[in-house]
Amino acid sequence: MRCPYCAHEDSQVKDSRPTEDGAAIRRRRQCEGCSARFTTFERIQLRDVMILKSEGRRELFDRDKLLHSVSIACRKRPIDGERIERLVSSIQRRLETSGDSEIESARIGEMVMDGLKGLDSVAYIRFASVYKDFTEAKDFEEFAGNIQHLGEE
Repeated sequence: MRCPYCAHEDSQVKDSRPTEDGAAIRRRRQCEGCSARFTTFERIQLRDVMILKSEGRRELFDRDKLLHSVSIACRKRPIDGERIERLVSSIQRRLETSGDSEIESARIGEMVMDGLKGLDSVAYIRFASVYKDFTEAKDFEEFAGNIQHLGEE
């Protein structure tokens, strides 16, 4: 593993343990060049999944990109980072075990929306505003109104 501080090629693993959700292994490493310590995470990847974008492009599924999007929606909300990690890991597992090698980006957006709906209504609306491309204040009002109606049923 390359050192993020000095780019030395070799490091020694000092400690390994699974993450709380068991989806990754956390490794504490020490660089053999500069002796700096850093942490890496290893995740199981069952298969490569291609994402079909709405404009026809294809790109490889990027877990970090998904995590970043969900984290932005949850910014400044009382949501533990571990819950965000579990949501993203859950979506990744569903994609990798679906049997499909290509998945439409809209399907991933819906998975995120479903996950955020149960997590935090503000994060849900924030994500929806980008995902559904809200352009005016009335778009927010209509969407928020639909959420309230769902809660009343």
